[in-house]
This record gives sequence, C-alpha cells and structure tokens, in this order.
Amino acid sequence: MKFFEQVYQVVKQVPKGKVVTYGQVARALGSRDARKVGWALHTNQEGSGVPCHRVVNSQGRLAPNFAFDGPQEQRRRLVAEGVSFIDNNLVDLDKCQLPKL
Repeated sequence: MKFFEQVYQVVKQVPKGKVVTYGQVARALGSRDARKVGWALHTNQEGSGVPCHRVVNSQGRLAPNFAFDGPQEQRRRLVAEGVSFIDNNLVDLDKCQLPKL
C-alpha cells in the first residue's frame, strides 16, 4: 500500500471529538516525515471518508489551507464534534489529543 493510502487508513481511525498531530500519524507509519502526512491529507482523493480535519500540527494549530474555507472550516468541523480550543486556531491538546494511534 502506498504511503498516502496508509495515511488515510490511520486518520480514519481517529474518533470524533479527538485530534492527532501530523507527527503522530507519521510515527504510526514508521516514518518521521510529518510534512509528507500533510501533503497526503492536502491531496486527499477519498473525500469525506477521511476525517482530515482531525489532524493538527504539533502545537495544536489548525491547517492554514484546510479545504475550501481555510482554518475556519476545520474549526467548524472540530467544534461540531466537541473539540475544545484554547484560542480561535489552537486546539486544547491536553483535553482532545488521542494519546496513541
């Protein structure tokens, strides 16, 4: 299975109300290339079946180029799932990060 497809499989395992970091996804795949995970999610061809909005950077920041409405769309989706925020674009990782993949 190709790396991007593996990324999608891992991200599909993240439950509603939880987030993971790009680095966590990379480590789950035996990689250290968090940036490549971001590329995979940005070019997602599987559509809504992959909850890309549940992946944030290592500090909990939202993706500046998420989908069609930038971080506002990612935030809207996460809030709808019960994810809490410290500020407008920063997820509260202490409360919402999935500890292990």
